[in-house]
Amino acid sequence: MARLVLRIRGYELPGSACGEYRDVHVGTQRGKDPDQLVSADAAEVVFEVPVETLTRADGTVDFKGPYVQGRPGARFTYLTWGELPPGGRFAMFRRAKLFLADLPAGAAAGGIAQTELALTDGKGLPRCAGLRPPQITWRLSGTDDMNDQS
Repeated sequence: MARLVLRIRGYELPGSACGEYRDVHVGTQRGKDPDQLVSADAAEVVFEVPVETLTRADGTVDFKGPYVQGRPGARFTYLTWGELPPGGRFAMFRRAKLFLADLPAGAAAGGIAQTELALTDGKGLPRCAGLRPPQITWRLSGTDDMNDQS
């Protein structure tokens, strides 16, 4: 197994009051729980998500870890959006799915895979749903090679 870190830099956040939502926060999802929560008023967010990579005997790559969701061959990680009022509990209302199959081929060897993306959609709300190239591109740390699967 190799250790991979997903470094997700989000910019253009929608603000803590957007649409019908108040006290909006974004974070990663660890298992079923939100993690690394940051107010959506932030200028930018940077999340680091640890992932273990496993190259099987047949050459296919699988991903493991507490932030990894989905079945083999269709693994992903979530950015989760929710309301977190002062002294209250996080109430998730949207998620964005980042597919691990879209990582550059060299990611199986470990290291750092980075992406940067705007976190506000065209309606001024938190970006959600499945994010696939060209909406999201990944690069391995120390390289200028962005995966281009558009």
